[in-house]
Amino acid sequence: MNIQLPRILVVDDEPDIRRLVSEILEDEGYSVAMAENASTARQLKESTKPHLILLDIWMPDTDGITLLKEWVAEDALLCPVVMMSGHGSVEAAVEATRLGAYDFLEKPLSLAKLLLIVARALEAGSLQLENAGLKQQLVADIEPVGKSATVARTKEQLKRLGQHDARVLFVGEAGVGKELYARYLHNNSTHRDGAFIDVAVGSISPENSAVEFFGKEIGGKIYPSLLERAHRGTLFLGEIGGMDKETQLRLLSALESSSFLRVGGSEAVTVDVRIVASTRIALDEEVKAGRFRQDLYYLLNEITVEIPPLRNHSEDIPALLSFYVDYFVSQDKLPFRKFSMAAQNFLRNYSWRGNVRELKNLVQRLMILGVGEEIELDEVKSALGSVVGDLATSGSVPDFFNLPLKEARDHFEKAYLEYHFERTGGSVARLSAAVGMERTHLYRKLHSLNIKL
Repeated sequence: MNIQLPRILVVDDEPDIRRLVSEILEDEGYSVAMAENASTARQLKESTKPHLILLDIWMPDTDGITLLKEWVAEDALLCPVVMMSGHGSVEAAVEATRLGAYDFLEKPLSLAKLLLIVARALEAGSLQLENAGLKQQLVADIEPVGKSATVARTKEQLKRLGQHDARVLFVGEAGVGKELYARYLHNNSTHRDGAFIDVAVGSISPENSAVEFFGKEIGGKIYPSLLERAHRGTLFLGEIGGMDKETQLRLLSALESSSFLRVGGSEAVTVDVRIVASTRIALDEEVKAGRFRQDLYYLLNEITVEIPPLRNHSEDIPALLSFYVDYFVSQDKLPFRKFSMAAQNFLRNYSWRGNVRELKNLVQRLMILGVGEEIELDEVKSALGSVVGDLATSGSVPDFFNLPLKEARDHFEKAYLEYHFERTGGSVARLSAAVGMERTHLYRKLHSLNIKL
């Protein structure tokens, strides 16, 4: 029987490093290809179709960060990429992980850490390929859950708007599902055959926003922009209030002319893109405060669609609970559990400050940590009482108190940062100021805790 070995591409300009890493990995049973520069790496990536790439940041022709951005833009199913650097640059590590690198290794390489990260990255890549088809189908078919008059009215409105190209601004509290409704608009629009590109505006640092939105030309190589990737489709700008002033001006110009210049380019690029945006903060107040351009606000806000908070259509809560149970069973292979009638009735009267996102997180927590097929009322109350702010009144002990210290700290940090992220309107810059953490470190922390920006 012919057993296929996992293929790993090692990209490093130092021959001793390439040889050492190659020998270690081959001894562990991996098939290894080696490249000394970006040009060779591009060729080997195409010819060997690696399952994992170990990529040096500092190389003589094209640096690893630039090469990573190129591959991410070209390949929606790029295999895991682990960056390597002997310079210990925190900024470079943060940038790499933000762009999509799986992890970061410092030189001199630790043998144990190298093998551990390689094993984990290969496993993650395998799961990514296994679930890609299913996830794509879910994304294409998913629509807002619920049969209430509120949900039905919003869906009908979006179906009508789908037949026109007016720019839509989705307004609503954090966690109500503005991205989901924007995707529903796209799926019911004349742009449905094009891509739906989702951009968390607040997660793009000001120094990188021009290249992200408008692309770059350097040395005859073109790095396509978000606008180009969304050509003939929809570009969704999530939490638009987090956009820096310079990018606001360039985006205004691009929308008015339907064209733009790439950074370093000289020829105008014309695109056919439907722009939709969302905000959880009052943009008119941001305009008055001078933080958001009035002309861009009017351009994006041709039509406003308000997404109501979950407490305004609580009759949809049982359907949402059932939907997310099925979701985590199919996506995360969690054991099936169902909510008792008492638990459902209690949750229908819960305040849901975090809206549908809070409900989704609750279902996931109960399915991971709980046992038994039925989720009873006491278990729900205990899970809700595990929020640190509720301890004084609930008397419950948080679930994460029973975890090892590191896992408990991760649970607390995630809840803490998500709370402040919502309060600061989805802006990483404001979140950085609110929690007192330098922004580059904050990007890495958000990524490590899997907090969606």
